[in-house]
Amino acid sequence: MKKILSKNVLVWMMFCLGIVFIGTACKKSSSNPMPTQQTITTIVSNNTNFSLLKTAVVKAGLATTLNGTGPFTVFAPSDTAFAGSGITASVINSLTADQLKTILLYHTIPANIPAANVPAGPNAKVITASGDSVFVTKNANGVFVNGIPVTQADIMASNGVIHALARVLIPPVGNIVQVAQSDTSFSYLVAAVLRASQGAVNVASVLSGPGPFTVFAPTNAAFRAAGFATVNDINNADPATLTSILTYHVIAGRIFSSDLTQGAQPTTLNTGKLTISLTGGATVKGNSNTVASNIIATNIMATNGVVHVIDRVLLP
Repeated sequence: MKKILSKNVLVWMMFCLGIVFIGTACKKSSSNPMPTQQTITTIVSNNTNFSLLKTAVVKAGLATTLNGTGPFTVFAPSDTAFAGSGITASVINSLTADQLKTILLYHTIPANIPAANVPAGPNAKVITASGDSVFVTKNANGVFVNGIPVTQADIMASNGVIHALARVLIPPVGNIVQVAQSDTSFSYLVAAVLRASQGAVNVASVLSGPGPFTVFAPTNAAFRAAGFATVNDINNADPATLTSILTYHVIAGRIFSSDLTQGAQPTTLNTGKLTISLTGGATVKGNSNTVASNIIATNIMATNGVVHVIDRVLLP
């Protein structure tokens, strides 16, 4: 009998403790509700890593938009990404609201696309809120937009998702020829394209065409190092020779820095071969070059392709 009573007492005590535990848990739950999910604008505003992005969003007048129902996918450059792209607070302040709006809408897709739903590509075309296109790739190395890596994916918001980017996405200013014309560091290249176009092949027309093309673009200093001391030297050069050199810098297709692989030998428009190396930094070498050219800037967007800047002229 005593054993039965003891067992009943034990069961009763456990039952009472269970009631107390449940009651306490319910009380804690009701006094500490789950936090409400924040909008994209709120997340950007509260994250100190996005202070420059916040400044740009506010000046562009997009804070209310990105606080709305959406849904949106925002590729968000961090402050480090802005600095790496050469865009400081003073640069942001120097831009007009419309200019900033164009840039920011180029980072925005009017849909909710978590990393799991990013198309594999490679370089799948996606239309942004600005009406321009970005090209996304998802592979074993991560997610890339216009060749730029996503550094943190799936920052979830109540009205969409944020993916942090390693660099700022700059919308194209035009086709490849127009991109070169917009940058004074390519004035020798522009002169070479125009001079070559006076020959049998209209190189300017080709590089303004639909493409897409990838161009390794030598700087003015690269042309001078190759023996073209002045633009006048280029203007006096044989158009056929310039055509052979220039088409050796062009590859059919859109190849971002994230697509470059060690030892690759892509075929150029003049049917030659280049050699890519990623050891100790990205380089590209022509058949007649004794030293490879450093790829010093990458993923400059054009409406008909992409431009990578190099510090030596490639020789077939």
